[in-house]
Amino acid sequence: MSQTEVSIADTTTWTGPRTLDHLTEFIIQATPTLHTRLAQRSKSNGAPTLLFITGAALRVVDVTRVLKDKKLRGEKGGEVAKLFAKHFKLSEHVTYLKRTKVGAAVGTPGRIGKLLCETDALNVSALSHIIIDVTYRDAKKRSLLDIPETRDEVFRTVLGGHQVLKAIREGKIQIVLF
Repeated sequence: MSQTEVSIADTTTWTGPRTLDHLTEFIIQATPTLHTRLAQRSKSNGAPTLLFITGAALRVVDVTRVLKDKKLRGEKGGEVAKLFAKHFKLSEHVTYLKRTKVGAAVGTPGRIGKLLCETDALNVSALSHIIIDVTYRDAKKRSLLDIPETRDEVFRTVLGGHQVLKAIREGKIQIVLF
């Protein structure tokens, strides 16, 4: 899969560490348009402005906690959805997304890929940024892109999904590496 250089956000202005402690500042400084959009009220159910892709369910929970910060979402920002397979059925996520105005969705590539490709619950109409969490390392010191299964799911079902791929090519979605 090849992408134009404009589809990947230039985050070279950020010189701080790429850790969860600095995620809020990273979004504010490196992706100011995302920061502005996260503070706005979501218009449609299940249509987030941000998809944050990470490799582990525990990391999803930690990132969700950070993204709920009022410095990012303000008073009007939509909900932050946790999307991972451990402890949640796909049907529960579908029901949740269809009834909730979501500003950001954080999840594993497998669950987000299924929601994008197999259901109509996760809509990309408002999506402007996909952050791929490449700095997080698991207990075996592997990143999201080091593990063949998660790497394949990121490129095949998330970034390679028809709706997402079309929007990236049209310049509506930027990919951000964190």
